[in-house]
Amino acid sequence: MKIDCHFHLEPRILSVPDLLVKMDQAQVDKLALISPMIDPFPEPPVIMVRLLQWMLKRSRFRPLAYHFCADFTPQGDIKILFQKYSIYAKPDNSRIFQTIDQYPDRFLGWLFINPASDQDIISEIEKWIDHPNCVGIKVHPFWHRYAPVRLTDAARIAVQKGKPMLMHAGFNDHGDFLSLIKAVPDLKLILAHAAFPKYQDNWDIMRSYPNVFVDISQTAYVNEHTIQEVVNTLGYRKCLFGTDGPYGSTDSDGQFSFDIIMKQVETLFPDNDIQQAILGRNFADICRS
Repeated sequence: MKIDCHFHLEPRILSVPDLLVKMDQAQVDKLALISPMIDPFPEPPVIMVRLLQWMLKRSRFRPLAYHFCADFTPQGDIKILFQKYSIYAKPDNSRIFQTIDQYPDRFLGWLFINPASDQDIISEIEKWIDHPNCVGIKVHPFWHRYAPVRLTDAARIAVQKGKPMLMHAGFNDHGDFLSLIKAVPDLKLILAHAAFPKYQDNWDIMRSYPNVFVDISQTAYVNEHTIQEVVNTLGYRKCLFGTDGPYGSTDSDGQFSFDIIMKQVETLFPDNDIQQAILGRNFADICRS
């Protein structure tokens, strides 16, 4: 079974019927859906993506990368290619689970919370966590601008329910996932985008924590070399397939494609057992355990 563990429901880019067609074409069995947190924006040019990845991999150039991809206004909006976009403080979980209820055999769902907003995160978790297709809690300390330790109470509920947490970590205090793990040692934590933005520095920490994983989603942050490195460092059982679709992962025709990251995995790891683990089994095991 192939499961994309990181996919945003954004019909302004890709409608649900078209998404189902693409899933069938790529033989993707299930998606774990996430509410969007920003209006659709243009994909950066390839040369900018390559430059960003190069800078992030080198700690002395990471401060430059920060200004490159974390250009926030005083109001908390973000600038992408010099255009300002408002970040949704409270992403809409209801639309995710309404879509899941329509297609329960194809879609799973993350419930998205933000402790830096006026959202009652405990009530929001309790509202959705027991939905039969809820896989866990999604958080974005990077764009929502908070230290992960503020998620301690949410993480404790995740542990009680046997659910993982998917985190898009950020820079500086916004990337301090270790404080959260120390506060809630049994949390199953998935760091998105191969543990962006610190990559190898985060992987070195993760080696000591068997319950901390990565997904390999988003071609703006993860390339073939990164996938090879993270699997070599952490082992294939800690690496999960995701795309961050419908963003990134666009083919030559500019349309979203599951095949880009899937084919990178299949090319890099010809062993069928490793492919199956990364492309679905690892995530299924995390959700079951």
